[in-house]
Amino acid sequence: MSTATPDTTAEPEEDGELKRSITGRLLFFYTLGDVLGSGIYVLIGLVAAAVGGAFWIAFALGVTVAAITGSAYAELVTKYPRAAGASLYVNKAFGSRPLTFLITVSFLAASMAASGSLAVGFASYFDTLWSGPPALLVSIVFVALLVVVNFIGITESVWMNMVMTFVEVGGLVIVLVIGIVYIGQGDADFGVLTQIDTSGDYGSPALAVLAGISFSFFAMTGFENTANVAEETIDPFKAFPRSLVGGMIVAGVVYVLVSMAAALTVPTETLANSDAALLEVVEAGILPFSTEFMSTLFSIIALIAITNTTLVTIVTQPRVLYGMAREDVVPAVFAKVHPTRRSPWVGLIFSGAVVGSLLVIGTLVTEAGGGIDLVGRLATVTVVLLLAIYALVIVACLKLRGQDEDQPFFRANTPLLFVGLVGNVAILFFTVYDDPHSLIWCAGLLGVGFVLFLAEYLFGSKGTGARTPDPTTTEI
Repeated sequence: MSTATPDTTAEPEEDGELKRSITGRLLFFYTLGDVLGSGIYVLIGLVAAAVGGAFWIAFALGVTVAAITGSAYAELVTKYPRAAGASLYVNKAFGSRPLTFLITVSFLAASMAASGSLAVGFASYFDTLWSGPPALLVSIVFVALLVVVNFIGITESVWMNMVMTFVEVGGLVIVLVIGIVYIGQGDADFGVLTQIDTSGDYGSPALAVLAGISFSFFAMTGFENTANVAEETIDPFKAFPRSLVGGMIVAGVVYVLVSMAAALTVPTETLANSDAALLEVVEAGILPFSTEFMSTLFSIIALIAITNTTLVTIVTQPRVLYGMAREDVVPAVFAKVHPTRRSPWVGLIFSGAVVGSLLVIGTLVTEAGGGIDLVGRLATVTVVLLLAIYALVIVACLKLRGQDEDQPFFRANTPLLFVGLVGNVAILFFTVYDDPHSLIWCAGLLGVGFVLFLAEYLFGSKGTGARTPDPTTTEI
């Protein structure tokens, strides 16, 4: 275990260390931008179809469960401010290399599935503006460009994230303004906000809302990525609790308000049958601007939102590999940091290659008549894997109580952690029940991880420890 002196400098102490350059303010926008990302732009129609006009309830409950889980991450990251996130916490709590490796592979699989889903979504929106290039080419070039941005450096990536966050929030503000104008005109029917559809596939209000939470949870994910830049954050003890939990609360408020605005201005049936439900709100003609202009503007904003979310997932993947290479869970080559850019470049190249391969394979399966919605299926795979990880992180947080507490740290509310655990497990079981085929895709992605397992088993350091000593850290 280790007790680390807070690092308030922006330079690494050793060549093997990542660079501390992320301030608390940047971290807040990093969290907000990831949670507020593309999910609300593309999934709101599915949630409306499941729940009815009261679909804002699903977003409110989903964000609540996610925020509670975020508080567990905040406690653990202030006790163990290193890269690797959930994998590190599970390793500390259970000391099981196989379990830690499974969590690492699960998180990477979820992150890569999310990147693939978002890249396909980017290509779809891009096609509305320019239908020339093939969708697969657009997706691969999109991922490659974000890999380059990440290689340039974490500070540049986080600043880019903050700028794009302002843009995507601007798109949601447009929706809120439309809702306010519509209410001001006296045309809004507030009764729609209490309507839950029980005539569909789910039959009861409780199941309809649970289905809505399951569909919407992809929009809630992303906060876990914040923990993976702990080693690059200035004074993580002060920065993380406020930035992580605060960012999620702000995102939750925005989600609920945007959901209400959409439900009030556009019929639920229209939202439910649209692949871009928020675009339906913009195209309702409520604002005194050209509908064509507003549609183009909003499509561009949606592209930026997707870019923002995908950037954060690509930032995360090599840092998970980096952190766990230093714990001897994956091959040590993933701990290599570029000497000038301070980026974990080996893991970055590997992650980009896997996401690109996933795009190629998914496109080939779809074109061969596989009968799948690639965006939706990859989003479901992401949710299933992350819900399992979230539940285990909460268990790890509770198990590690009383350990490594000889320095200041944030403590999450214990009763709320139990509520969050139950919530994550309930949503997980319902998601699998509603789409059992997602487990096949999960198993396929996890199978890729056994290549890394065999490489570490056959050629790894066999527990000798790959971490570079940090002069500010006392090893016990």
